[in-house]
Amino acid sequence: MLSVLIPVEDCEMLPAVLGTGMRFARRYGAYVEGAWLRPDPTAAAFQTDMGAAPVVLPDLERETWEAVAKTRDAFREALAAHGLGGPGPGPELGRPGMPASNFRSDAAAGDADLARYARLFDVAVLGQPDPRAAAPRRSTFETVLFESGRPVLLAPPVAPETIGDTVVVAWNGSTETARTLAFARPLLQDARRIVILSVEGGMVDGPEGTDVVRALRRVGLNAEARHVAGDGDTGRSILRECRTLGADLLIKGAYTQSRLRQMIFGGATSLIIQMAHLPVLMAH
Repeated sequence: MLSVLIPVEDCEMLPAVLGTGMRFARRYGAYVEGAWLRPDPTAAAFQTDMGAAPVVLPDLERETWEAVAKTRDAFREALAAHGLGGPGPGPELGRPGMPASNFRSDAAAGDADLARYARLFDVAVLGQPDPRAAAPRRSTFETVLFESGRPVLLAPPVAPETIGDTVVVAWNGSTETARTLAFARPLLQDARRIVILSVEGGMVDGPEGTDVVRALRRVGLNAEARHVAGDGDTGRSILRECRTLGADLLIKGAYTQSRLRQMIFGGATSLIIQMAHLPVLMAH
């Protein structure tokens, strides 16, 4: 049984994050845990028009528990909406008597704590970062991606109707993509269609897409190769092909090029993080 961690924050992306995470958990019969992502406890003062003012602890405590209650209720409503809110698991969700879900308000006090806690799960579901809002933060996504040792499922702005039926693997020959593909094996076993997509100009030194197809077929996975011409923007080419194929899950290694290089020059990972319209499973 897989285990899924869904960090929750009170933000506009919360319904999409919960919807994506619950649909994923339902599809793969996973244990699902919500974890309220607390503000950084080192922030000791708020900025006001008069300058830095000390935190009024009773007010902060009240606001904190109001936020916990709001996100906890949203998590429980999403569980119920996806048929995951019962007192215990059905046969497909785990052993009788074991809980199918949980919510924790004490698991993560900032990005670093969240990344450490995510090491206990098979996948963490995080919302697409929004540079116009306080959350979801790109720093959260990247900290969990790099520090958890686990894959991250990027939730798109709108939760998908299905997930994992048509899976596209954005293959570029890299170690990062090979590692992500290994993490994704349980998901591939349940897919109706698996497409190994390579983009001209987007490859590094490594196996070709046709090699990956042969390797997957050896273990009983009916994959197919698809190679497309590049247009100078590998990320856009990948997302365009996902739309053409009707994909509802993209598997992609993250940051074959360094984060710094992608910040300066752009890159497929950065663009997909910003613009993905479907769930994306990423690992580094």
